[in-house]
Amino acid sequence: MDHGWGAQDISAPRRVTLPEVPVERDMVLEDVQSGFVGAVVRVEKSGGLHVMVLEDRRGRHRTFRLGHGFLLDGAPVQLVAPRPVTTAARTRTASGSVRVEGARARTARASRIWVEGQHDAELVEKVWGDDLRLEGIVVEPLHGVDDLEGAIRAFGPGPTRRLGILVDHLLPGTKESRIAQQAMTVPGARDHVLIVGHPYVDVWQAVKPAVLGRTAWPVVPRGQDWKTGILAGLGWPHQDQAAVAQGWKRILGGVGSYADLEPSLLGRVEEVIDFLTVPPGTA
Repeated sequence: MDHGWGAQDISAPRRVTLPEVPVERDMVLEDVQSGFVGAVVRVEKSGGLHVMVLEDRRGRHRTFRLGHGFLLDGAPVQLVAPRPVTTAARTRTASGSVRVEGARARTARASRIWVEGQHDAELVEKVWGDDLRLEGIVVEPLHGVDDLEGAIRAFGPGPTRRLGILVDHLLPGTKESRIAQQAMTVPGARDHVLIVGHPYVDVWQAVKPAVLGRTAWPVVPRGQDWKTGILAGLGWPHQDQAAVAQGWKRILGGVGSYADLEPSLLGRVEEVIDFLTVPPGTA
């Protein structure tokens, strides 16, 4: 019996082409195979292949190869490597320094800048990244300063291994100030370690609220988680770690240069960079 079917009606199913999406830091993704959901914390090359590291809301990390098998906002996508950033040439860096055209990044020094968390590191990188690469200085997140003394001792500071440490909420009489004082008793710290801090509970507050179109940051009630409280006060999603990551991405995206940061942070970061780049005894 002739049903009127043409050859095209019995062909193989049409192959679906997924949208290609360049992976970005803080992008929240779900791995379809394992169900793992997390925010992108870094993208790197391993064995010639691009891989990404996801962090879930419990702080667990897993590494995945870019490609198919991921959901973004519930929709399947094909993840590809970040696109190179092409911007018009600028005469100054985001930190306000004169741009050195054609300069190559210096091989990393043994000295380091330590900051409390990933968000601190991302903010410093966005504003001072060009300067730090030129000087060969690496910024590393500590993920807390409760054992700062032990971390400095393990690092082993010396004339060619100096540390500049930026601490949140470093005010007289606080827990952070007592931790900093104790950490400076480590051998070599007095001459080769500089601990500075800003007055804010979290580095988010070092971004001027005008960046978000506000005159002040929301006040978070005592006992409430600070970041989720801030997001709630802004009227933004705040229910989980993915929402916190997206909130920070939105805040960081509004920072274009040093002019968007509070002077109390600017001065401290510049102080640390000077400490690490000026040879001991010549300042």
